[in-house]
Amino acid sequence: MSDTNPIITKVEVTSFEHTLDNLGKDYNTFNTVYEKGGRIKARGNVLSVHTDAGIVGEYPGVGGPTLAQVRMVAEYLIGKEALGREKIYNDIKRGLRHYDMTGVGVVDICLWDIAGKLYNAPLYKLLGGTRRPLPAYASTLHGDENGGLSTPQQFAEFAQQCYEMGYPAFKIHGWGLAAQNPRREIENVLHMGRRMGGKMSLLIDPACEVENFGQALALGRACDEAGFFWLEDTFKDGGVSAFAHRKLRQMIKTPILQTEHVRLLEMHVDFIIAEGTDYVRAGAHEDGGVTGAMKIAHASEGFGLDVELHGPGPVHRHLMSSIRNTNFYELGLVHPLVKSSRNPTYQGYSDDLDAVDKKGCVYAPEGPGIGVPLDWEWIKAHQIDHGVLAEKK
Repeated sequence: MSDTNPIITKVEVTSFEHTLDNLGKDYNTFNTVYEKGGRIKARGNVLSVHTDAGIVGEYPGVGGPTLAQVRMVAEYLIGKEALGREKIYNDIKRGLRHYDMTGVGVVDICLWDIAGKLYNAPLYKLLGGTRRPLPAYASTLHGDENGGLSTPQQFAEFAQQCYEMGYPAFKIHGWGLAAQNPRREIENVLHMGRRMGGKMSLLIDPACEVENFGQALALGRACDEAGFFWLEDTFKDGGVSAFAHRKLRQMIKTPILQTEHVRLLEMHVDFIIAEGTDYVRAGAHEDGGVTGAMKIAHASEGFGLDVELHGPGPVHRHLMSSIRNTNFYELGLVHPLVKSSRNPTYQGYSDDLDAVDKKGCVYAPEGPGIGVPLDWEWIKAHQIDHGVLAEKK
């Protein structure tokens, strides 16, 4: 056993399931929306990477497809030095090259958790960051047809509520049927600009629902008129066409935010060089973990661009605390009539609507590693499966 260079001895996963209240699905079952009295089952997986030093790296944000990739690389991890993150990152990236490589990220996060626990320091300190206020934007659930966020007026009223809570920015996730009624999205943008323009930064993410370039251009020009801070993932290319987004950038004034749906450093740099985005989207769970997200952040900095982290979570708070070229922390998905849309796997931690301070900011945790203990009592109470993926013989 080596306390200074722990060796990976076991990889295991714990699966859980619980119910979220007042939520449902929209027309195509992909988007989560408000539904009074609705209940949906939410599943999750905790990845645990054990070492011979007795330190365990843990991460609860492991989806089903990502877990399948972790199963593929679990045997490889046994016997590896847990602090050798760069080699592991590159080896797994190569091994998963036929897939979307999200398995790289969750493994890397666990390894950084091990390092933080070994050195008794939060991730942001290992990354050279400082604990500072992180301005947040309220990132809404998708628009619904159930009286929650069903009209431009309701979106604007929720934005006003968030503004009064201290939020400096607000992001719209529009309606799933935007392609059938693109004017609805445009009216929402223009109404929001009239009501909230000048009070807070306004953002919109149609989640690639807009049908074609013409509709995307019309929405972009509405964002110009309303003074939006960014337009994100507009139309149904899936957010991956650098050429299409370069054309859109040439025809509107509103900055666009892309690269949520391309993976890892190289694809992000290619998108930047192709002039397909203004802001750069990255996420630890999608883009190679802490290691990968920091590579993307530093590459973006070299091009003079800001990187915006996708989704909330303590890992992203650490990353944002360690990055100069960034603007807002995504807090969501939130709704005026929904208490929470997230799994309560962490103790004493929240990314719900009321998680911000009076200035609309959040902070990175200060505990070692990821910095927040998992609520294993809750996880065990909702456990539906458990398995050892690989173990030292």
